[in-house]
Amino acid sequence: MAKLVRLHFSESDRHRGRPLYEAIVEKCREMRIAGATVFRGLEGYGETAGLHRARWFTREQPIVVVIVDAAENIDRLLPAVEEMMDTGLIALSEVSVVRVQKSARQ
Repeated sequence: MAKLVRLHFSESDRHRGRPLYEAIVEKCREMRIAGATVFRGLEGYGETAGLHRARWFTREQPIVVVIVDAAENIDRLLPAVEEMMDTGLIALSEVSVVRVQKSARQ
């Protein structure tokens, strides 16, 4: 069984001076995690109920990082990601993974 992780935080969140989402994707590559994708949301809110949305002068859009891999690899990754995040939400799901890979047409 595989696990799917969804990390929810703000575009303004940082880790060691750089965008948190960049640091997390780099950590995933470093740990040889199967895949990670970053999505920028149009609008959202969290536990403070403060609205996060695109504005001309701020970078407060919601960010979601989606990560998928075998359960044991996700279990290795989570402590590192938790250490990197100051605030946010981590959602975990067990998932079945189907890999689609067709050969190149000749």
